[in-house]
Order: sequence, then C-alpha cells, then structure tokens
Amino acid sequence: MLLEGVETLLVLAKEGTMSRAGSRLYISQSAVSKRIARLEQRLGKKLIVPDGRNIKLTPDAQALVAQVGPGFNELKGQIFDQQAIRDHSPVILACSETLVAGYLAALMGSFLKDDPHIVLNTHHTPVIVERVQAGDATVGFCAGHLPAHHGLQARHLFDEPFTVVFNQPLDEAPECLLTNDLSNPANAYQAGLLQQAGIRPLMEMDSYTAAAKLALGGAAPALVPLSVVKTLAIKEQHCQHFAFLDGFARPIYLCYRQHSYRSERVKHLIETIADFVPTAALLPSA
Repeated sequence: MLLEGVETLLVLAKEGTMSRAGSRLYISQSAVSKRIARLEQRLGKKLIVPDGRNIKLTPDAQALVAQVGPGFNELKGQIFDQQAIRDHSPVILACSETLVAGYLAALMGSFLKDDPHIVLNTHHTPVIVERVQAGDATVGFCAGHLPAHHGLQARHLFDEPFTVVFNQPLDEAPECLLTNDLSNPANAYQAGLLQQAGIRPLMEMDSYTAAAKLALGGAAPALVPLSVVKTLAIKEQHCQHFAFLDGFARPIYLCYRQHSYRSERVKHLIETIADFVPTAALLPSA
C-alpha cells in the first residue's frame, strides 16, 4: 500500500490533476484521491493542496518526490524481474499509437491467436519507457528519441521517414507546418531542425492523425510520419518531400528489461516484431 501511494504521488506530480493521474494509472479520480489520503495518513504529512483546477504539491511532497522519484521505477522493475512469466501471464506491450496502427495491426491478429495473453496499450514514448522501467509493461514499442540513461535494452528497428502532407501541391517548402507536440522529449529534436530550416510550427497537435486530417482538409501543411501515411492511406499526390526532411527521420525502437528477454514468450514477441516491422515499413500503403 505504501508503494502504491508513492507511485500515485509521483504520477500526480507529473500530471497535475487527479483525472489525468487516474488515466495514467487506469484508476478513477476518486481512487487517486483515496490513495493520496492514505499516504498522507501513513506519513502524517499534508502532501497536496488545491490550485485552481490543478493540484499543487506541498514542500513535504516535493521533498519526497525528489528523494524517491529517481529510483522508484527501477525498484519496481527489480520486483518485476522476480516474477515468473508463465504461459498464461499477461505480457503487456506498450506502444506508440501511430506504430500500432501503421505497422502492428497486420501482425497482431495472427499473433494473438497463438498467444491470446498479449495485452496492448498505447502511450507517448516517455511514458512507454517509464512503464517498462517499472515493470508495468513488459515490452515497449517506441517512436522518437529515448531518454538518456534509460537503463533498458533497446533494439533499433529502423528510422521512420517523414513527409509533408497537404491537399494541394507546394512549389517550395512551407513557411509553417502543423506538427506534433514538440514539448514531448521524444520529438524535441524536431524544433531545432524546423528552426534551422526557417519553418515555424503553426500548431502543435497531440496526434499526427489529427494534423494529417487537417492538412488534407486544407488547413495547413503537416509534418507526418510514414506510419500515419500508411494508416490513413494518404495518396502519393498529397505527400511531398523537401530537403529539410532528410534530418527528420525518427528512430523506432523496441525496449525491454534484460531479465524479460529470458522468457521464451517475451523473446518470441520481440523477435517477431523485430523481423516484421522493418519489412512492413517498406510495403506500399493500402
């Protein structure tokens, strides 16, 4: 119960609201509140106070987060390493949404017939890495740059190219683009590349799919990865390449704890994805 409360506080510190913390933890907002209340009772300290629609950590909570936060995921991961992965144990595959849609859909239908206990969920790359570090996910399928010193085994699969999507031809590189969220550490490198190219991010979306659909509707050109082009079956005439895009390829990784690879089920999942995805990336869009 103590670890559960500390984990909830750490997530709440990042998310800022009870509802977002609940979404991250797959529990209700009231369950988040109860966990924090139990932790406050256990420690004998007030940990959070209201701050408009958000919550604010007290100095005691900030000190606790600073002390236990850096090592908490690794502690959970070490506990996870002690658990045996049996034939019917859930194996959680945490994925980027674009990668599931663009590359895994054709594979997982047949794979799940052989191993129905694989569970997929989708997150942004920083959260995927955190979940694998903590043992909350067995394998991560990530897009973009991984954080430094992540401590995981990382299998680089390929570098995914980008294109500029728009509903009409462009004679030259656009002055502004719809992009994904550049504050996401996995995408942060794109901000510098856009600045070097003299291109202004017009709107930063939380979804490449949303950016692509806006572009196809004529709102503005969008910076879109190959997986989204495949998922939406965007026609070739709406995809344009410019010289500045050469530096935008994002690395695609599988990440996992070293101990997990000892499981034949996990090893089979990793090797199957590693064999399938780079080939799927080369196939033409439907």
